Amino acid sequence: MEVEVKLRLPDAAAHELLAIALSPFHLRTHIQENLFFDGADGELSARQAVLRIRFYDGDSRCVLSLKSRARLVDGISRVEEAEEDIDPSLGRACVVEPCRLNAISATSEILRTVKDEFGIGGEGNESRGSAFVCLGGFRNVRAVFGWKEGLTLELDETRYDFGTSYELECETGEPEKAKEMLERFLSEKGVEYSYSTASKFAVFRAGKLIP
Repeated sequence: MEVEVKLRLPDAAAHELLAIALSPFHLRTHIQENLFFDGADGELSARQAVLRIRFYDGDSRCVLSLKSRARLVDGISRVEEAEEDIDPSLGRACVVEPCRLNAISATSEILRTVKDEFGIGGEGNESRGSAFVCLGGFRNVRAVFGWKEGLTLELDETRYDFGTSYELECETGEPEKAKEMLERFLSEKGVEYSYSTASKFAVFRAGKLIP
């Protein structure tokens, strides 16, 4: 179970102000490209599951992930998540030809789950509902900070075809405590924020920024 605090920033000015405040804690910045997949009949979306391939900094790393049973309440997200590193060249091939995901189903626990639980993919399975399709995706600039009490913060600038959103995330086993610390910090620095009400994928699928 992945548990995160998610706080939305209203605009680029708030993002810049927070980036300056966090600059002493900066560790690294990643350029992420996120592509999403489903079955031809939307089998994953129908059950609130998300299959994603993420590329880091061009093709330096590629991660396949499956998220399901997501809940986002009062700025705290809880979601079941599994991740696997895959070869970036294979990831690129899967984006161009989603059926290539079948080629790694024998060695991927995630894709076995997708086949067994959702009926998508698997070599030799040719029913219409079993075909993988690529839904497209978005890019994300993620600055990572090593903050107080061992907390890692991620400051995101997410670029969709229809606009840009800004968000601060913190994965933690003590979300209420972390949220309180972050809210106090943001208030002290004069950074406006609100609780995130939708995941990045939900915003992407909606086709518009969610206030």
